[in-house]
Amino acid sequence: MATRKEPNHRFKDAISADGWTYESLARAVQRVAAENGETLLTNKSAVAHWVRGAEPKGQAGQYIAEAMSRKARRRIILAELGFAEPEESLAASADPVETAANLGRADVERRTFLAVAAFTTAGVAMPLLYDPEPVSRLMRARTGTVLVGNEEVEVVRQITAVFSAADERLGGGHGLTTVTAYLADTAAPMLSGRFPDEATRRRAFGAVAELAYLAGWKHHDLGQEGAAQHYYQVGYQLAVEADPHGHAGWMMRALAHQALSLKQPHHCVALIENALVRSVGRVDGQTEALLHVTHARAYAATRDKPAAARALLAAESALTRTDEPQPSFSLVSGPAAGTVASHTARTLTDLGDHAGTEQQHRAALIRWDAEKYRRVHALTYADLGDSLAAQARADEAIATWSQALSLMDGMTSDRTKKAISSIRPHLATYRRRGVPGATDLERRAREALI
Repeated sequence: MATRKEPNHRFKDAISADGWTYESLARAVQRVAAENGETLLTNKSAVAHWVRGAEPKGQAGQYIAEAMSRKARRRIILAELGFAEPEESLAASADPVETAANLGRADVERRTFLAVAAFTTAGVAMPLLYDPEPVSRLMRARTGTVLVGNEEVEVVRQITAVFSAADERLGGGHGLTTVTAYLADTAAPMLSGRFPDEATRRRAFGAVAELAYLAGWKHHDLGQEGAAQHYYQVGYQLAVEADPHGHAGWMMRALAHQALSLKQPHHCVALIENALVRSVGRVDGQTEALLHVTHARAYAATRDKPAAARALLAAESALTRTDEPQPSFSLVSGPAAGTVASHTARTLTDLGDHAGTEQQHRAALIRWDAEKYRRVHALTYADLGDSLAAQARADEAIATWSQALSLMDGMTSDRTKKAISSIRPHLATYRRRGVPGATDLERRAREALI
């Protein structure tokens, strides 16, 4: 650690003001780091070094700010703690077009400020505080010279569809640089052009919002949660320009979905309720069902079982409506019936209903094309194995996990690696008990993580 000449009084005062001990803060920083895929050996001595003037290395500063923000229940930035801020700020810009281009370029150039970005619970609530009016005025005031028509918009959609399909088969690491380079160099700059009419402008912003979502989803799949969150945030800002109801509501779902995956439900109920208020009556039944089932997951994560059950019923009811076509922004998640079943299973897992979880995972598997949605099948088999293990059905769990590992072969995905890691303690127990197949599967799991 590089040490400054004087103690960091701001940091020391912030620790005292919120009632931290050095040891409790160290543990909190470790937890935030773990959520972002990093193991830190932070202890009370490290905190003491920071108080004496040492600068945290790598992403540690971001983790400190996030840990302290959660306890303070407000956003705390590095400058407030007396630490140097990153060279470039990743806060939501007043210009989402510029932000999208900067994020994409940072990815291509592997810039440090994006690499050190940490997921924050405060960032989940960004849409609840966002005022689109001045942003929209700023963008509409531009007088670009290049005319952008439906052909250019359609090319963006086609490229997004191709890489989205590849993402499902090969994982988030496949084509990430290509996607973000296209976002930075072509798609985002297109939004500064001239449009023949308002409808074309909306379609253009919607197409680029979907591309930003894909970039965020790829980072999420790689376990790079801070970067994913920033792409989701700028995707939300762009979606507001395209459709402040359905598409914007969908991007709110993306932010909530990520937080729930990280077991950080703060703001998620409020976020999805706002998304539903925007969307109900303005979107098709399939999209509405996907919002309701995310609402159910948020309630389950906060242990509100009755509200979760009502949201699940609302999702099933909405799913029966087929009166309108499903938009491309929500089609990206695959067949709605399969996604609803999968997220119903995760809701029931949080509520401790393992038999119900098993039933819903099996329903999801038959509703998704196994070849087109290979990663989805792999992760679903892994989750199904977990539900079988929770019901003391070891032989079935091993057979199911074996299918998951076979499907995961060749994928560049942190989520699949985490799924493999999660089953290894079960396999060690089964091996000691002499359960058939456990030793071989444990070996395969170990080799898959090399």
